Amino acid sequence: MGTQSMDQHFIVMMIPHHDGAIAMADLALTRAKRPEIKELAKSIKSSQTSENTQMRTWYRQWFGGDVPAMTGGGAMGMGGMGAGMGMSGGMGPGMGMGCCSGMGMMGTSLAALKNSADFDRAFIEQMIPHHRMGVMMASMAQTSSQHPQLKVMQQAMVKAQSQEIEQMTQWYRSWYGTS
Repeated sequence: MGTQSMDQHFIVMMIPHHDGAIAMADLALTRAKRPEIKELAKSIKSSQTSENTQMRTWYRQWFGGDVPAMTGGGAMGMGGMGAGMGMSGGMGPGMGMGCCSGMGMMGTSLAALKNSADFDRAFIEQMIPHHRMGVMMASMAQTSSQHPQLKVMQQAMVKAQSQEIEQMTQWYRSWYGTS
């Protein structure tokens, strides 16, 4: 895959991945009990909505059209860039239920999150692997990104989402006494 099509591919895959996190954040704004989760949700929604807007603008400028809608599979249908990244071992707190498994970007896990008895715990358990996948996607893409401004955004995604993963991991240990 050429570098230009890698940038194109990254944008087509990252926008729906961000949309999944935004949908989870929207739920957290109404369902979360802890103010820390609500603040994190506000931050995720704000940053990822802004990044999606910027990526759509770049896509139009660079590739002469609107970002095509994803059809099934989501990031798991990414071929080389995302296949198999979902739920490998060592994912951390209670990660048996994958954020990106089977049903595309969110599928059943959004419903499971909505109906969770302990929303805050379920949110962390789903957002950590979701962010880990985003970090992997952005890390892999920036090595061959042709557009410097996209590379800067990818680096910012890696940094922000890695910090959020660390924060959620600390909360999880503190609140639930496990890692």
